[in-house]
Amino acid sequence: MSQFRSLKVVDNFYQNNLFYPMPTVIISTLCDDKTTTLGSYSLVFPYYIAGKDYYAMILECRNSSNTAQNILKFGKCALNFIKDDRKYFKEAVRLGFPGKTPAEKMKDCNFALVKGEAEGERPLILKDAYQVIECTWDDTLEDGFKAKEHIGELEGVEPPYNNFNGITSKFGCHFILKIDKILMEPRYADALKKGLTKTSFPPVPVDYGYHDSKNFWYKKFKGFLPTSEAIADSNAGSVDSVMYCAERLDTKVKFTREACELYVKIPRPFMKAALLQIAQIAEQNGIEVIDRAAAERIAEIRKNKK
Repeated sequence: MSQFRSLKVVDNFYQNNLFYPMPTVIISTLCDDKTTTLGSYSLVFPYYIAGKDYYAMILECRNSSNTAQNILKFGKCALNFIKDDRKYFKEAVRLGFPGKTPAEKMKDCNFALVKGEAEGERPLILKDAYQVIECTWDDTLEDGFKAKEHIGELEGVEPPYNNFNGITSKFGCHFILKIDKILMEPRYADALKKGLTKTSFPPVPVDYGYHDSKNFWYKKFKGFLPTSEAIADSNAGSVDSVMYCAERLDTKVKFTREACELYVKIPRPFMKAALLQIAQIAEQNGIEVIDRAAAERIAEIRKNKK
């Protein structure tokens, strides 16, 4: 018998099928009014590291997110790496929850913002980041600029899709981000030049992603065990908002109010897609009205498919 257990690969496999350590990054972008908004990300990695005429990072994100929409429009962003401080991570979790407008997110933002050093009109950067990478999206690769035709399509984009730059799936985006400037807190920049010791590293939190619906798990810089930050229930929608969405679906299946109560914690950007999938399963199984019992049956069907 193998010492390993085989897992079925599912959506968001890096969260659901793996313990995958990732960076904790706050991405700043420009809004339509040229103010700065922030979003939390971990799927940000080095891309071009040698042998090219420029260096680059890659960002993977939802194509309907504020961050993706702003990069599609203006092409500029800054990758802000936060320090291991509970107040910073708590704010990162708040900023990472989808469905809020930039104005709603930034109203009570706890991060101080300052001007960066890259040329041109740019988003502000985090004052307390230990390092920042100011970037420009290279929209020429794979004709990524064609994704601009889909700006404002927030409920899924129809094919064709690109493979690695621009709109890459119905709900996904990849951005190859040319590095314009790397900015670093002086003590850590000096440590890179003079030689590192075990005390000269910045305090970096290691993120493990959303492994359940209640907590965001991460590893603090000091200590052995991971800890968690609760996801605020205030981000959940209302039953009325679920009913409003359900009543406007292009389907013959009807949702009762008691069934909609089960779906209030689905983030707003995913609500329509989730309800459509639920309605499709109902139709396939001869269910015309989704009440609580039917909703529980459908949930079991979805679980078995995974």
